[in-house]
Amino acid sequence: MTHIIFVCHGNICRSPMAEFIMKDLVRKAGLEEEISVTSLAATSEDVGRDMYPAARAKLAEKGIPFTKRAARKITPEDYRAADYVIAMDDENLRDLSRITGGDPDKKISLLLSWAGQTRSVADPWYSGDFETAYKDICMGCEGLLAKIAK
Repeated sequence: MTHIIFVCHGNICRSPMAEFIMKDLVRKAGLEEEISVTSLAATSEDVGRDMYPAARAKLAEKGIPFTKRAARKITPEDYRAADYVIAMDDENLRDLSRITGGDPDKKISLLLSWAGQTRSVADPWYSGDFETAYKDICMGCEGLLAKIAK
């Protein structure tokens, strides 16, 4: 089983959106027995909170199934159990490097790198633009799934 963890700052916007978008892509590809997906936070400030309402609304608008959840901060144990740890932006990369001791197993990458881009996923927390974040996340998840499914 390949295990993917998506990570953003608080685990209430981008990373849970990526979790549910990827779960939907995995389900549609018939790979649910081969790929597991979760999402976690790089910080502890939103631990215990459910996905942000505007993120839930965007997923619902796009027909992406999701469930109630509680944000949780990634641990070194989570890192060891994962095959891929996917960050949304450079700040997440720095936090993950600190938490994991420098990414010794080279599991950490930016989501959009899987779509051939070097930029961060747009952060809707500040912009309110959940459509752009959704498109960025879809692009990265599709690229990642294409790589894993080979």
